[in-house]
Amino acid sequence: MSKLGQIRVLALGLIRDGERIFVSEGYDPVKQEIFYRALGGGVDFGETSQVALEREFQEEIQADLTNIRYLGCIESIFTCNGKQGHEIIQLYQCDFADTQFYQLDSLIFSESEHHKHRALWIDIARFKSGELRLVPEEFFKYL
Repeated sequence: MSKLGQIRVLALGLIRDGERIFVSEGYDPVKQEIFYRALGGGVDFGETSQVALEREFQEEIQADLTNIRYLGCIESIFTCNGKQGHEIIQLYQCDFADTQFYQLDSLIFSESEHHKHRALWIDIARFKSGELRLVPEEFFKYL
């Protein structure tokens, strides 16, 4: 979560397999709502967004990426956990280098010592129908 008054720059990877995408599950305790987002993370000073994307996938789920293609930039202003956030997202389409990731139902990964997350494959139709919430909304343009 970004600090108040700061804009976070993120690099996220859209990984698609047929009619499903690989996403991370999040929970907003204030809204008591589960949401989903593409995996990735913050861009560090001095690194390109593509390098950040590859580093984040390596750190979070020990996955190498291939066929990385830049899709576009999404600006997201939102409220999560009762706090306003502002993110500039560099979005990439990519594939897992290791095909074993396509066989997974889900996996648990640690973003930090106290934050465990679940990543899983979800059918795009479940987001489009409104059954599940995909953030940011603008992400739908790329599906």
